[in-house]
Amino acid sequence: MVRAAAQTTSRIATHMVIAFALTWLMSGSLALGGLAAVIEPILNVALLPAHEKAWHALGKLARTARGRMLALGLEKLSQTGLHIAVAFGVMAWASGSLAFGGLAALIEPVLNVIVLPLHDRLWDRFGKGVRREIEQNNQNENERNGAYPGQTLVA
Repeated sequence: MVRAAAQTTSRIATHMVIAFALTWLMSGSLALGGLAAVIEPILNVALLPAHEKAWHALGKLARTARGRMLALGLEKLSQTGLHIAVAFGVMAWASGSLAFGGLAALIEPVLNVIVLPLHDRLWDRFGKGVRREIEQNNQNENERNGAYPGQTLVA
């Protein structure tokens, strides 16, 4: 549970860094970068539960497996649209430029789609190393406690 919380926190931080870096690079302003890094994730966190609740209700209406898959696909497209709209709105509001808003709306989701799977892969690799280390420590502990091969004293 602690690992899941740490991974989620790291994922949010990565998203915030992407928003900050993109806004800072586009505007040249650290203040606008910081503003975007804070406001954009907060809006997404605030809006996504209502979005998911609405789509969950619509998904219940699907009577077939094909209908449920279609509803899921439409939900993901809608979720992407929500992220694009939030990125556009925050950047256009912060910079006063529709062009910056449009550029952010195009680039920020693409960067998240590229970077976040790499982030998750690193966490998976980290998790495998931790599990391997725990198993090795347990095996060493079993040997120290006099367990014979195949016997487990420490799980």
